[in-house]
Amino acid sequence: MALKARALYNFQSENKEEISIQENEELVIFSENSLDGWLQGQNSRGETGLFPASYVEILRSRSGSNYTDYSSSPAGSPGHDSFYTAPPNPGIPYQGSFEDDDDDDWDDWDDACTVVEEPRSAPGTNGHPSPSLQYPAAYGHHQHAGYHPKPALERQDSMSSSKRGSVVGRNLNRFSCFVRSGVEAFILGDVPLMSKIAEVYCIEMGSKGPQWRANPHPFICSVEDPTKQTKFKGIKSYISYKLTPSNINSPVYRRYKHFDWLYNRLLHKFTVISVPHLPEKQATGRFEEDFIEKRKRRLILWMDHMTSHPVLSQYEGFQHFLCCRDEKQWKLGKRRAEKDEMVGASFLLTIQIPTEHQDLQDVEDRVDAFKAFSKKMDDSVLQLTNVASELVRKHVGGFRKEFQKLGNAFQAISHSFHMDPPYSSDALNNAISHTGKTYETVGEMFAEQPKNDLFLMLDTLSLYQGLLSNFPDIIHLQKGAFAKVKESQRMSDEGRMDQEEADGIRKRCRVVGFALQAEMNHFHERRVADFKRMMQSYLKQQIVFYQRVSQQLEKTLRMYDNL
Repeated sequence: MALKARALYNFQSENKEEISIQENEELVIFSENSLDGWLQGQNSRGETGLFPASYVEILRSRSGSNYTDYSSSPAGSPGHDSFYTAPPNPGIPYQGSFEDDDDDDWDDWDDACTVVEEPRSAPGTNGHPSPSLQYPAAYGHHQHAGYHPKPALERQDSMSSSKRGSVVGRNLNRFSCFVRSGVEAFILGDVPLMSKIAEVYCIEMGSKGPQWRANPHPFICSVEDPTKQTKFKGIKSYISYKLTPSNINSPVYRRYKHFDWLYNRLLHKFTVISVPHLPEKQATGRFEEDFIEKRKRRLILWMDHMTSHPVLSQYEGFQHFLCCRDEKQWKLGKRRAEKDEMVGASFLLTIQIPTEHQDLQDVEDRVDAFKAFSKKMDDSVLQLTNVASELVRKHVGGFRKEFQKLGNAFQAISHSFHMDPPYSSDALNNAISHTGKTYETVGEMFAEQPKNDLFLMLDTLSLYQGLLSNFPDIIHLQKGAFAKVKESQRMSDEGRMDQEEADGIRKRCRVVGFALQAEMNHFHERRVADFKRMMQSYLKQQIVFYQRVSQQLEKTLRMYDNL
């Protein structure tokens, strides 16, 4: 029975099975039973297809409940606390039963083990496993009254191009991630010190402020040769990728599920670091060549950001992911990473900061400036994503079609000139006919060109949408720390807190402040390098493209010289 529903957020379709919906649009739902978090229905334009269940509310009669919350349903967010609602996550589309999901289990070595084994209440941020902020507005960056925290230990996909922005705006969190992540406990000195902290991450003062100390053993890692493989006598299929770290130059083979596991460990551990999002899943066509190539390109960018980060690149779990080839050692390393105690707020205990004094008000002003910058950059990245996506559609569709029309029109002229043989000029007719074919060729060149330039641009923009979306939570942690410092100083002035205790809170706030500034510094450093490379690559490919078009036209022009 069809039901009416209202769209809570914008959603832009990327596959033929999906449809786009707009905020406040009235929809028709064919069935309120969601499948893996997706519903099937019809939008106001008569288009039928899939869209995220958590993006809509069912409209019911006054006698019934006001709406259906899919986020707490088994398909939306299994096993989570009742007051949590799963966020809209269009990066994880519907998984059809007709296509075996390559992410159902851990891997070929350890199929009995699942990823979600640790307690769901463990501290963390960056969207997980603490209740992090989600801002799903794709176009207008609307603020919503409802808070949708991230389900514990569920992958947060990369921001799909043109789907949504990160929106660095005011905090709408009912259950403050500052409290839930454990950072408040750290600031108040309630996080127990470990007897022995094996890992240490140092922050030092650079020319532009605090920065992470560089990895003493830098390396890069290639991602190559996506290969379809099978197991269980062909019942299950998946894609494996060949990874070759430069520091050992010995390849390992990893499935997307392995990346997924590593990503969850990173989010679980690194409280104040913007972990790059993984490429999104897709509802259907996981083994189609275009999708596999797109995922490979984006995994390459993801890996470049991982290996370039001074902290993430040294993480033991990441090194294990890149280097381990032995089955037994793999399982041991996996368990060790999952039992790591230095996660969430405890990770802050591993950070060593400089002795240089920083005025907290100056730090707060610096954070506010970065917050404003992040918001503006997010808006502009989303704008460019939408423009580039539309240009891709025009290249593949509109431009090719128009050039084909022009080519057909030229050939029609050539055919008409053959109608009166005594006055027919074969040389002219052939030249005009060839001109028509040339423009058809140019149309095909336009259709193929996005693979050479616009795809890399969209890949880079998608990565930065994900990176930017992490900063609201991280900035919120710092804001909470600032508030605790001001509160403790006021209580000290009123005689309700020892000055020594207030000084301890200020000292621990400095750790969070230095870490955030170091992360901001690294973000800017990578941003300059990435956008330089993106723009240079785009312009070079554009030049080559128009040179090829020019060569085609010049060759055709010479056919008219000796008529």
